[in-house]
Amino acid sequence: MPTLKESPADAQVRSHIYMVRGGFIRQLAAGIYNFLPLGWRVIHKIERIIREELDRAGAQEVLMPAVIPGELWQESGRWAKYGPELLRFKDRKGSEFCFGPTHEEVIVDMVRRDTKSYRELPVNLYQIQGKFRDELRPRAGLMRGREFIMKDAYSFDVSEQAAKVSYRQMYEAYERIFARCGLSFRVVEADTGAIGGDLSHEFQVLAPSGEDTLVACTSCDYAANVEQAELRTADNAGGGGGALAAVDTPNARTIAEVASFLRIEPSSLVKTLVYLADDKPVAVLVRGDAAVNEVKLKKQLGVTTLFLAREKQTEAATGAPVGFAGPVGLSIPIVADEDLRGLTGAVCGANENDKHYTGLDIERDVEVGTWSQLRLAGAGDRCVKCDGGVFEVLRGIEVGHVFYLSTVYSEPMGCTFLDEEGKTRAMEMGCYGIGVTRTAAAAIEQNSDDRGIVWPLSIAPYEVHVLSLQPKDDDVVAACDAIYDLLRARGVEVVYDDRQERTGAKFADADLIGVPLRIAVGKRALGDGEVELKWRRDADATRVGRDAVVDHVVGLVEAERARLGVK
Repeated sequence: MPTLKESPADAQVRSHIYMVRGGFIRQLAAGIYNFLPLGWRVIHKIERIIREELDRAGAQEVLMPAVIPGELWQESGRWAKYGPELLRFKDRKGSEFCFGPTHEEVIVDMVRRDTKSYRELPVNLYQIQGKFRDELRPRAGLMRGREFIMKDAYSFDVSEQAAKVSYRQMYEAYERIFARCGLSFRVVEADTGAIGGDLSHEFQVLAPSGEDTLVACTSCDYAANVEQAELRTADNAGGGGGALAAVDTPNARTIAEVASFLRIEPSSLVKTLVYLADDKPVAVLVRGDAAVNEVKLKKQLGVTTLFLAREKQTEAATGAPVGFAGPVGLSIPIVADEDLRGLTGAVCGANENDKHYTGLDIERDVEVGTWSQLRLAGAGDRCVKCDGGVFEVLRGIEVGHVFYLSTVYSEPMGCTFLDEEGKTRAMEMGCYGIGVTRTAAAAIEQNSDDRGIVWPLSIAPYEVHVLSLQPKDDDVVAACDAIYDLLRARGVEVVYDDRQERTGAKFADADLIGVPLRIAVGKRALGDGEVELKWRRDADATRVGRDAVVDHVVGLVEAERARLGVK
């Protein structure tokens, strides 16, 4: 357990700092880590919980190769689509392979070989395995590494209805898994991304350092990733009717500058943004106080690539510098947010330097090709699922994701079965992932303080930490040895610090490593027939009788195990 006093130079989040300083991991290459004994014990604890709950849900464990033939990915169509994150290589014969970032193609090939009849379904198979995604900028230790450990599961069913039953079973298994890991989490509606399908939920561990932005209703249980959140149409803030008129707005480029110059609210402005959708320009209109939901926009346009145009590209498409572009008279396609429908008396760019239009009636003055909900959700938006609730914004770390895939993979890859009528049909699929190593990092982001980690007992490397404060004193050593041996005999996981180190260094390392319960044995307390007992999560220690401490600690550990479902 080689602890360090100094933080790694490239570490910015607590999980990365504490896992390196606490002797849990060591970097081998960018985004690639060795697991030391403490770290590997944590990973095993998480894996055990996953296995127990997936087995309980009816899934069966398999193991698939990490190296995948390229032809399988070509069958599904993802070989050309996945992008540079897919690590591709050739063997000595020139055949193409990849190192699996996910295993939909392999599992489909496995199932289609041996499953032929509706009588053999449903099937739910999972594995826990190393994956590799060649991230451009790996960061934050295990939060965004290139090589990582993941649990991926795949269900196969005879119908959409049956597939959604499997989906719900896995959803509920995930709730149990993360609850047993001692984590505070929210389940949110999510985008399906590169995996495919049309139903998806993320399991987000709540932490201020989270990469993902979530919205959650203050009155009901609705929550979603901001890119996926459903919205009510907002009230328009335009200023009534009137004629379209160009006005001078010298050097007023930003929404704030225009609103201040014209003495209006930002919500009275129409923001015109030019995007390149599969390299073709399209104008996107939202209110001045809103941001574009690029995930929804990409889906609406049905394109593969979507980028915000640069200044010269915007000027070429609109004839105006950035800040003065507007929708009136544009020759490129226009997509407008539903919040703008019926808006009158608004302000927009006039496609001329230092000029804006007032009196904009969007349905009268603009040729909108498509209306769609394109605004990004935010704090204060009204909930779509209940009356009176509004959204609050949370930060989350995605640790699990469940997808209903339908036949996205089974159909192109010929994974079929004969139904009761003897007809050939494609199997309905679901896929379900948990980032095992990321879950460990997320647990630290949520359970830590300025001194180190505060592990939940169910995934802590050990349950009890025994500290010998005077390791040269015979009485102290004898007491520590006895406590250690008796706790182990009672089935408690104990780590024993008998190093010839200063007391302060031992306490600092104990706080850093974060084992839930600490027993400190020193000459002074032992002289009174007592030892010090402290939960890592509490500020103060208490004294317990030397002869009573083992029974007391066993009771505390068993109660905490029961609370967290540790078997």
